[in-house]
Amino acid sequence: MSIATLPKNLLQRLAIREIIENWVLYRDAGDWERFRTVWHEDGYMMATWFQGTHEEFAAISKAGMEKGVNILHFLGGCTIDIARNRAIAQTNRAIAQTKMSIAQRAPVDGVLCDVLCVGRFYDFLEKRKGRWGIVLRRLFYEKDRIDPVDPSQTLKLNPEILKRYPVGYQHLAYLQAGLGFPVKTNMPGLRGADADRLYALGRAWLDQKPMDESFRK
Repeated sequence: MSIATLPKNLLQRLAIREIIENWVLYRDAGDWERFRTVWHEDGYMMATWFQGTHEEFAAISKAGMEKGVNILHFLGGCTIDIARNRAIAQTNRAIAQTKMSIAQRAPVDGVLCDVLCVGRFYDFLEKRKGRWGIVLRRLFYEKDRIDPVDPSQTLKLNPEILKRYPVGYQHLAYLQAGLGFPVKTNMPGLRGADADRLYALGRAWLDQKPMDESFRK
C-alpha cells in the first residue's frame, strides 16, 4: 500500500496517538526533557490536584516523585477527531479521547492504599509549523475504588469527606486531599453538566474558536 492509498488522516492520527503514548511513558518514567516535546509552549494541564502550565506540572510532578509520590498511568483505546481550517486549507486541530487509568499509592488514615481511577484523557491538540502538540489536557473521571495494599488491614473512610467530591473520583480525591493537595471539585464524570460543558468546548475547538479562559475552568 502506498502513502497515497492510506486511509484519510491516518498519518495525522498516528502522530497524535504517539504524542499521547509518549506523555504517559515520559511522565511516569520521569523523563522530563522529552516530556516537554509532547506539548506546545502554551500547553496547559488540568487534573484533580493540579491546574497550570505544562512546565509547572512537570516541575511539581518531579518534586513529588523525589519525595515518594507514586502515581502511574495506563492507556486503552483512543478516538481522534481532526478538523480542517478552511482559511489555511490545512488540518490543524484535533480532539483526542483516550481511555486510561490512574493508579496512586499512598497512606490513607494510616493505612497504605492503592486507588485506581478509570477515565479518559480529553486532549485539545493543534498542528503548528508542521508539528502536532497538546494545547490543553482535560480529563473525564468515570469511576474509582480504593483498597488497602495489605488486605488484612481495615480501612474506614469518612463519608462526609467522600461526598464532597464527584462519584467518578471520590476515592482518588479522598487520598489526594489527605496528602494536602487542593482537589478540584467539578471535574467531569461519565455524564452530567460538567461533562456536557467539556464536550461543547471540544466542539468549539474543532470549529476553530479561540481558546479563552473558559476552556480552563
